[in-house]
Amino acid sequence: MSGRRRVRRRSHWLRKLLALCAVCAVFFWWSNHSLQTGRFTFSSSRLPEGFDGCVIVQLSDLHGAEFGEDNEKLIDLVRSAGPDYIFLTGDLQDQYRNTPRSYSVSLCQTLSGIAPTYFVTGNHEWAFKDVRELKRELRKAGVTVLTNEYVTLTRNGDSLLLAGIDDPNGFADQKTPEELAEELREAEPGAFWILLAHRNNYFENRYSRLGADLVISGHGHGGLIRLPFTDGLISVERHLFPSYTAGFYRTNEADLFVSRGLGNSGYTFRLFNRPEVVILTLERK
Repeated sequence: MSGRRRVRRRSHWLRKLLALCAVCAVFFWWSNHSLQTGRFTFSSSRLPEGFDGCVIVQLSDLHGAEFGEDNEKLIDLVRSAGPDYIFLTGDLQDQYRNTPRSYSVSLCQTLSGIAPTYFVTGNHEWAFKDVRELKRELRKAGVTVLTNEYVTLTRNGDSLLLAGIDDPNGFADQKTPEELAEELREAEPGAFWILLAHRNNYFENRYSRLGADLVISGHGHGGLIRLPFTDGLISVERHLFPSYTAGFYRTNEADLFVSRGLGNSGYTFRLFNRPEVVILTLERK
């Protein structure tokens, strides 16, 4: 083979390699920055009739991510869903990026203008010293911050209870989920209630035993990398093949829904696991 032919062949393979790298780079960017809408329905015969058809948008694990300028793309998608309520299940901020409070406050102020918005802390909020100030500013922005407490939601003449708990990284003397559940049951026996709790991996051994009709969580990031027939490849705690990472689960006769989340923490990334805006519709059987 002549030297000229060898050079042409090398050049040909180099162009193919560069093209492949470019495709991979675009796909990687798309996997981490292109919003995906996940539409789900939760059906229950216990759901009050007035909440049949209720639309909830869940946003979780933003970690300071930006989708368009000032999160314009994210906000437009939420607005187009026409939600009755917006649930924020923690980790708006990211300790490794030192997300400023202004990011969370600005976003939440806009969201609360779309629909009543409810927030519970994630582990990353507690990595900042100013979590109390963050809660105060979110309340000023129109968000209901649920700190180991519950509120009544009303729709079409019916009501249900929404409870929310601080992340376990919170204060050592905070009210426990078990104490909150007991308080709720004593005050409103037999009521249909939803629990917002950031940590998906606490469901099986703890949150599933509280008696909530539905637990809504985040934290799992969809298992970071999702392959066919897996429930995620690696957990945020760096365990292989975690469960409870995306969608619905049922354990101990309790139901859980987990969002894949929107952002990444530190140097983590997503693969086959695009940022997810959850649109959850409640349905009375």
